[in-house]
Amino acid sequence: MSDDFDLIVIGAGPGGYVAAIRGAQLGLKVACVEKNPTLGGTCLNVGCIPSKALLQSSELYEQARTRLEEHGVTAAGVSLDLARMMARKERIVQGLTQGIEGLLRKNKITWLRGTGKLAGPRAVSVDGVKYGAKHIILATGSAPSSLPNLPFDEDRIISSTGALALKEVPRHLLVVGGGIIGLELGSVYRRLGAKVTVIEFLDRILPGMDGDLSREMLKVMKKQGMEFHLRTKVVEAKTSRKEVKLLAENGSGKLELKGDHVLVAVGRKPYSAGLGLEEAGVATEHGRVLVNRRFESSVPGIYAIGDLVDGPMLAHKAEEEGSACAEIIARGHGRVEYLEIPSIIYTQPEVAGAGLSEEECAEHRLPVRIGRYPFKANPRARCLGEEEGFVKIISHAETDRVLGVHILGYGASELIAEAVLAMSFKASAEDIAMVCHGHPTLSEALKEAALAVHGRSIHI
Repeated sequence: MSDDFDLIVIGAGPGGYVAAIRGAQLGLKVACVEKNPTLGGTCLNVGCIPSKALLQSSELYEQARTRLEEHGVTAAGVSLDLARMMARKERIVQGLTQGIEGLLRKNKITWLRGTGKLAGPRAVSVDGVKYGAKHIILATGSAPSSLPNLPFDEDRIISSTGALALKEVPRHLLVVGGGIIGLELGSVYRRLGAKVTVIEFLDRILPGMDGDLSREMLKVMKKQGMEFHLRTKVVEAKTSRKEVKLLAENGSGKLELKGDHVLVAVGRKPYSAGLGLEEAGVATEHGRVLVNRRFESSVPGIYAIGDLVDGPMLAHKAEEEGSACAEIIARGHGRVEYLEIPSIIYTQPEVAGAGLSEEECAEHRLPVRIGRYPFKANPRARCLGEEEGFVKIISHAETDRVLGVHILGYGASELIAEAVLAMSFKASAEDIAMVCHGHPTLSEALKEAALAVHGRSIHI
């Protein structure tokens, strides 16, 4: 069998379609395999994009009900049309998936529709039809993780996918898992009127974030009305036609919680089943494909990226790996700076961080200086009525190089980009402090935090 393509990418999520496009831009003949009727993978169809649409809609609803009067705006008779809100979400998803389909056509990439699997080191089978390829990138992403005693039925015990399509607002939503997905979707339904209770096995929420952010975020979420049970383990679930009952236990004893639905948000697992990895001789560990720094698997010519390999399960991480992998295949070099990948939680206020946390710096015994600046001292935040949170900058005590930036506050998802850019250029805290930031802007909080590293903050 001769090679039909220079590159076949299995999976058309953020990592896969970006790898395909970049490969095509570099002159490769590319095909992308996708079994779903729409492109974009989990992120675009049942993940990042629909959840952000609902977060925005629910935030506007809450503002109209509770926050407009302080601005002198009286809005009477505010009501919720959940079906219309969900329809808007679907329109956004549909438009973006069609946009990706257009990008594949523009870059002359063949969409092989169907389920793909390895058929050898240089071949892919798509629903039984075999295609040859000089190079293969596996980019099949991940799926929600369940718990043995909380299997998904997408009725009472739901995954993130089910939570994005509820027909009515729950009276009481139980969330198992205090990470990004649990807090974001919990926030959506709290704003829409649900009572939300979060059960977390660990002693903190957002375990992957800087400790200061985690502790402050817990206070903020409690202030907004969400309830939390930390250090708590779910031991049993009993479902009925109308409700679900969770039996849990913690240091205080046994606990019983009843709700309309349980959202299980305990992470995601690589989607590697059915890929033919074992038959092809591709080495794996706990479902992940083992790769080297060039994204090469144990079989020459087969690569893997995104949620299928080690590292944070983030769409933008997958995109960077997809682009870098295509460049390695076409040009021999490409890289991803993992410490500069931001992690973002789109609650309100938002949370964002990049680089090392304070705890990680201590673990590596790095001497540090830390600067903090509260948003309540920022004029723009005052005008917006968004005064919660802070910016925290960690720099090396000897070189002043920025090691990490952590933000809790309105617009953190956008503000973190400046921090990532600074770290990518190996900037010092003084470099950020010396840059003129517009006034009044939220970005001034970054400047002030950088000044605070050396005890020079002007406005606190």
